Amino acid sequence: MLKQSDNERISAMREGGKILARVREEIVRTIQPGVSFEELEQTAQLWLKKLRAEPSFPTVEGYQWATCITKNEGCCHGIPKNGVVNNGDIMTIDTGALYKGYHTDTSITVCAGTCTKEVLRFLEVGRQALKAAIARVLPGNTIYVVSQAMQDVIEKAGYRSVYQLTGHGIGKTLHMLPNIPCYADERSKKDIIQEGQTLAIEPMYAWGNPTLALGKDGWTYETVDKSLTGMFEHTVVAWNDGPEVLTDSPLEKGQGI
Repeated sequence: MLKQSDNERISAMREGGKILARVREEIVRTIQPGVSFEELEQTAQLWLKKLRAEPSFPTVEGYQWATCITKNEGCCHGIPKNGVVNNGDIMTIDTGALYKGYHTDTSITVCAGTCTKEVLRFLEVGRQALKAAIARVLPGNTIYVVSQAMQDVIEKAGYRSVYQLTGHGIGKTLHMLPNIPCYADERSKKDIIQEGQTLAIEPMYAWGNPTLALGKDGWTYETVDKSLTGMFEHTVVAWNDGPEVLTDSPLEKGQGI
């Protein structure tokens, strides 16, 4: 049986997740060729404020923005400035909300303008990897099982799972244990999912070499071979009767996550 504090945490995160899903929707609507990274950041800031939440990411030491924005070979943690969306770019948006003392986290990769069928397939694989991983977020399962599910989908499609970065537990702080690798790491067999546990599940993957290098800005990770990357993330609660996705959005079912 969950403690009262657990119920309060999950209730707050459920509300925060709905807010964050709306923020993600509005950012995705803003993405089009010619839009600057700063405009996408402003959209996130505007909607977080409008919905009475705070951005999570400034709780990370040294980071001051509401979003991380990258494109194409940029996998994650990109500073939302000095960039412009071009036709055919694949854009990765990562954002988080702090609401009633608890964090939620989400990310999505989308095509800006016109993309090839091959690129659209690449993005669909990421969505399916996230779906497969979430289905394994059940009490008693290990994190290994969750990671293996996303890796299987990604690698069977011919792509490669990122191995240097992970998903994570989430709640009072943005990044908590356990780490959730994007590949089946034997070390995660010891991490057993508990009922009511809240996790940020985020498959990260590359078209080519999944090895990432840190950019000159000290934040952005890019593939060393400049191959395309994707990242999809939801905040999820583990229940005995099945996982609950806190950052789900009915409006994005057709094209998002």
